[in-house]
Amino acid sequence: RPGSQQSIIFSGYLTVPRANDKEAGIQLMNNILGSDFTSRVNMNLREDKHWTYGAASFLWDAKGQRMHITYSPVQGDKTADAMKEIQKEMEMIIGENPPTQAEFTKTQSNVILGLPGSWETIAQVSGSLAEIVQYNLPDNYFQEYPAKVHSLTVQDIDQAAKMVIKPNALVWVIVGDKSKIEESIKALGFEKIHHMDADGNLL
Repeated sequence: RPGSQQSIIFSGYLTVPRANDKEAGIQLMNNILGSDFTSRVNMNLREDKHWTYGAASFLWDAKGQRMHITYSPVQGDKTADAMKEIQKEMEMIIGENPPTQAEFTKTQSNVILGLPGSWETIAQVSGSLAEIVQYNLPDNYFQEYPAKVHSLTVQDIDQAAKMVIKPNALVWVIVGDKSKIEESIKALGFEKIHHMDADGNLL
């Protein structure tokens, strides 16, 4: 994207399917890593570094393996640095800085407080029913979900992180001004870098 002042960063890899018995813990773990506003990735890139207006991670649900994706538009000249910080946060949450009790308590409380509003409308109820069918979930999945969230511990969140987060499996997609960011990205040591046009065609 010639002339762009920003780069759009996507990083992702395949992880466990939506239908698994650790899903409640996985969701809370991802809140801590990148889904909540106060998540580690957002606080790092936005509040600490001031390189972005926002950064987030999410799970792209699927019947089989699904994508764990981290996304952020960042200041162009900080593209490679932001990539390093994203990978570092993933390494830290499964390594020397696992989820803390304070982080767990906060996100667990937020999820529990939000549950009553999850099925207020016909559209919300039908959406949950569609999830049960689409992802082959147990019929009582959403009936049991609140109890599962209540029963979680910070150790469960730590285990979820170690099961899901794979910092060494990341595939990166960067949209930006190649002339300004390519050399710093190459310096990160990638074995292969592919270039694409705006339509996704390899150059």
